[in-house]
Amino acid sequence: MSAAERREVAVAAALTEFADGGYVGTSTEAIARRVGVSQPYLFRLFPSKKALFIAAWQRGCERIEEAMGRAAEDKEGADALEAMGAAYQNLVTTDMELLRFQLQGWAASCADEDIQRATREWMLRTFRWIKQHTGLPNEEVMRFVATGMMLNVLSATGLSDEAGKWTDALDM
Repeated sequence: MSAAERREVAVAAALTEFADGGYVGTSTEAIARRVGVSQPYLFRLFPSKKALFIAAWQRGCERIEEAMGRAAEDKEGADALEAMGAAYQNLVTTDMELLRFQLQGWAASCADEDIQRATREWMLRTFRWIKQHTGLPNEEVMRFVATGMMLNVLSATGLSDEAGKWTDALDM
């Protein structure tokens, strides 16, 4: 396996480990073990635990963007937004590992400026991408993003089955 392929495997393993243990609670030893490499080799692939966390964050974000992009591919305006929302809701209610990792990313960003920068950049990029793709005003895009964050919390607290009822009740 090439170093590039090992990097891909390491990022996937890191996302899994960080989803369960968070940034602080996950050891690079556990990630290396999951990948099947030594810890020193893992550090040849990534210069630091933080760099690996950020790479996993970016991978998780790419999965979200890909799902929303596929759903809205041939749509525009409110139809695109609705398709993106359904795709996102499906993703966070069926891929709990990705949801847990996303929540761990927000938590880690509270204590680390580099992780904070990565999470902030993704939020801003996503907001701009949604706005550009749908052509909708800032207020509608902001409401959409806020609803997504609410769905994260509902899913994390086991209320994912109730998410539709909440959004309907709030007329979102």
